[in-house]
Amino acid sequence: MQQLPALTALGDVVRSANRVILGKDKAIKLALACLLARGHLLIEDLPGVGKTTLAHVLARLLGLDFQRVQFTSDMLPADIVGVSVFDRDSGSFRFHAGPIFTQVVVADEINRATPKTQSALLEAMEERQVTVEGATRPLPEPFFVIATQNPAHQIGTFPLPESQLDRFLIRIELGYPDPAAERELLAGEDRRSMLATLPACMTPAQLIELQQATRKIHAAPALIDYVQAIAAYTRAAPDWHAGLSPRAALGLLAAARAWALLAGRDHVLPEDVQIVLPGIVEHRLRPVDDRTRLGAGDTPSKLIEAVPLP
Repeated sequence: MQQLPALTALGDVVRSANRVILGKDKAIKLALACLLARGHLLIEDLPGVGKTTLAHVLARLLGLDFQRVQFTSDMLPADIVGVSVFDRDSGSFRFHAGPIFTQVVVADEINRATPKTQSALLEAMEERQVTVEGATRPLPEPFFVIATQNPAHQIGTFPLPESQLDRFLIRIELGYPDPAAERELLAGEDRRSMLATLPACMTPAQLIELQQATRKIHAAPALIDYVQAIAAYTRAAPDWHAGLSPRAALGLLAAARAWALLAGRDHVLPEDVQIVLPGIVEHRLRPVDDRTRLGAGDTPSKLIEAVPLP
């Protein structure tokens, strides 16, 4: 494919992120693929494995403005989108923008807030705008939500509604580090100190250029048939409460295009679809025999086995 200067910067982002988040190369690339596809990222895992650190690393390396919002059970929607306050000097109400008016919103522990507060993100994530008191205000470009979530079985969590989950393009888990990475983590520099010194490897303009290039990655008709067959299978099979939505199918193709771009190709392979498939479907497909809402189990492998390659 045509070599874009921004692609070199993207490689620098991957290498720099791997120096801070040790042993999680695939998770980092999936997070970047999510951003290149203009999606939003959900990181679900136990506390203390680096979810928030990864969000901060990406925002800094990409040269984006970001705000971190700690979600709690007493938070209100106005704490996110903003509120109008009466100004006595002018005799009128003045809007004070909330933390959502930035390029990267780090929604930390999003499922510790009530569904009412979680819903404050719905319009922003889908339409990249916020409507407050009858006035619609656009959000900056690029706009990206990185939300961290504790497992649903932990105390003090509220399950994300299906409508909210569907707005996250990709969900990833970090998991425990392998012994070598953990050894380096214990013996090396403090990760928070490293965050403070991380230089930006890319500009927002370069990121937008790569997002535009992602849309132009070629997907052959047979590849689109493959994506469509996966979505159709989930809707016809009795294994899940509901199949993949058209938004999910579009997201699967967009994420596969982004993964191809990360690999330096100008076309999508079926393997690209299979690599990003777990991140697309695991938070969207709930098995009918799952009463705990803890995950989709072996759903991705079932789909890969059941749907033939083009």
